[in-house]
This record gives sequence, C-alpha cells and structure tokens, in this order.
Amino acid sequence: MPENTPRRIIVAVTGASGALYAKRLIEALVHAENIHVHLIVSQTGRRLLHDELGMEQVDLAALAGTDSPPANLTLLPYKDVGACVASGSYETDGIVVVPCSNNKLAEFAHGLGDNLISRAVQVCLKERRPVIVVHREMPLGLIEIKNMLELAQAGAIICPANPGFYHIPQTVDDVVATVVGRILDLLRVKHDLHARWSGKSPLSKPETV
Repeated sequence: MPENTPRRIIVAVTGASGALYAKRLIEALVHAENIHVHLIVSQTGRRLLHDELGMEQVDLAALAGTDSPPANLTLLPYKDVGACVASGSYETDGIVVVPCSNNKLAEFAHGLGDNLISRAVQVCLKERRPVIVVHREMPLGLIEIKNMLELAQAGAIICPANPGFYHIPQTVDDVVATVVGRILDLLRVKHDLHARWSGKSPLSKPETV
C-alpha cells in the first residue's frame, strides 16, 4: 500500500456472547493513529449487539464511542462475498473475529466461504495476513479443539477471551480491557488500556532491607 494509506483492519462480530470485547476493540482502533476499520457483523452478531448492547441495528457511532459515525469505520454487508475484503488484491492488515462462535470456528477450519466473514478469513489465511480468532464459548469439546488446531496450523492465532487479573481490575471495563489489549498487541497497535506485568502485583508490599 502507498506510504500514507491507513492500515486496514477487518473486525468481524459473530454470535458468541462478548459484544463488549468487539465494542472496546472498535473504539480503540478507530481512535488509534492512521487505521481504517472494516466491520462485518453476522446475522447472529446483530442479535448479539441487540441483546448485550441494546442496539436495534448496527450503530457505528455507538460502537466507536463517537457522536457520529466516524469516517474511518465502514460497515460491510455480511452476505456480500464480492465486497473489497473478499479479494486478496485488496490489501489489509488482517482480521479479528471477536467474539468468535463455535459455528464460525468450524467454517474457518473447514474452508467454507459463503459469507463475507468466512471469505475474509480465507483471504487473510492464503495471503499470510494476521487472523486473530477471539473464541469465547466454553467449555471446549473435542470438535472445537480440533477446529482450533486446524486453524492454528493454517496460520491463525487462537486468542481466547480469557482476561487477566494480575493488575487487580476494578470494573467490567477493566476486565474487558485486558483481552482487548492483547488483541491490539497482536495487531501491533500501541495502547494504554491496562497496566503491563512488571514482575510485581499492585498489592505487593514494599521489600524491606
């Protein structure tokens, strides 16, 4: 891509619980420097946004935490397998599927591509671009574990939505931030969403000589 072209990152929202992870990630990316977000929401992802965030429809301003839809956030139709991100010739910096359901995990692992989310994952895998799968469902059955193995062997990064607690989170947003921060690290996007481990807990007592 030309030097001044914004980094293009695809964010895909599917039907597993965890809409806050998607919202917080979109907020962070939209407010980061020189990034354009292509958003795809599955049919069950739309229901997720309704059930967990109260959205009657995909609200770009609400997802981005802005007063109006930001210019660097584009919503792509879920069924449009001819959209820009469906082609390897359209350069992107990868895709994050957050949250990722078991159903979508299976689609990705077995190369199904009859919707734009699965097709975009296919493209990023074959083009050797980052594919970050933020799986949220639990417990894991053998089928899900095998699907994760298939995807990991194909080059995807399996990033379960497992928050850390060593920084002593005080709010739900603090917990969400630990997962989103790790996703941003994988995308090489700078952030200050949470404290990084320094070798000592915030609750550690000062050492005495």
